[in-house]
Amino acid sequence: MNPLKTVDGAALMSQPLQPVRFVVDTLLSQGLHILAGSPKVGKSWLALWLAVTVAKGEPVWSLATRQGTTLYLCLEDSMLRIQNRLFEITEDAPDNVHFCTECATIGQGLEEQVEAFLAEHPDTVLVIIDTLQMVRPVHDATYANDYRDLSALKRLADKNGIAILLIHHLRKEKAEDVFHRISGTTAISGAVDSSFALVEEKRGSSRARLTCVGRDIEYRELELRRGEDNVWELVSDSRAQPEGVEMCIVSLLSDLLKAQLEWIGTPTELSQRIDPDASAGVTPKKVSRMILQSIEALRENGITAVSRRSNGRRIIELHRAESDGMARAPETVPIDPVDGVSSF
Repeated sequence: MNPLKTVDGAALMSQPLQPVRFVVDTLLSQGLHILAGSPKVGKSWLALWLAVTVAKGEPVWSLATRQGTTLYLCLEDSMLRIQNRLFEITEDAPDNVHFCTECATIGQGLEEQVEAFLAEHPDTVLVIIDTLQMVRPVHDATYANDYRDLSALKRLADKNGIAILLIHHLRKEKAEDVFHRISGTTAISGAVDSSFALVEEKRGSSRARLTCVGRDIEYRELELRRGEDNVWELVSDSRAQPEGVEMCIVSLLSDLLKAQLEWIGTPTELSQRIDPDASAGVTPKKVSRMILQSIEALRENGITAVSRRSNGRRIIELHRAESDGMARAPETVPIDPVDGVSSF
């Protein structure tokens, strides 16, 4: 039996990890996701527009996208219907968005088919499966079966660093929590990284609310309006768009080191120095993580960071590359002898 591979808390908090990569900034990350809605609400129109927009690298509702190849498994449509819809939503579809109307089911060849597509198109960032039910093998709708099916797709997304978006249905029954209306057992919501529910205000109103919740995104509600070209346009967003984590911490630390080359102190001291009124949300608990997740951006701006422990305290050292004409004026906070040093 192989022993457990563990990492201690102190080492983990000092280890630079790859931050979550988003296909649509702050909304759709790498991993497995589900978009659920009532029949004919416009889920497929939204999915098609998303596939084309990401392939073009254009913003989605003013949110930046990571351009790359996209694959749309439109399993309830014909190529004629997809062609007609493409002419409505775009003047020119790019050659890096691909469509397929037939595929195998989960555990019976689907994973291998997607892997083969990814091998041919290594820049793929998004795969959309419309609908989930079309790729599920025939078996009873139990918690175990739901979890097993979606876990297979989750592994596929994580292994290849892509986003997989499943189009699914909402039950007719009303519920206080819209996500309780997702068809199937609670395993479906539990297995995905984020869930999106598209609910029309009134049938035929062309106005809907997209409710979003997930592990790597904040809860938010987007008010949408369906235009004459069947593109869902953003009316309002419950989440005010703050400056990105990277840009926020890079800007704050750059300001801190404008007149000096070095700063040393604890996370509490650093957060109080760069964000004294907490307007940017840089709390002592967050500041180390923000630095870890922005290490490359900081280096590009000439800032290096070191984390070390001294008698049980975490110390952060910031250094800025010396520029011509800049006098060295380090500011330090007295610290105890170093117990251990680890670079971010």
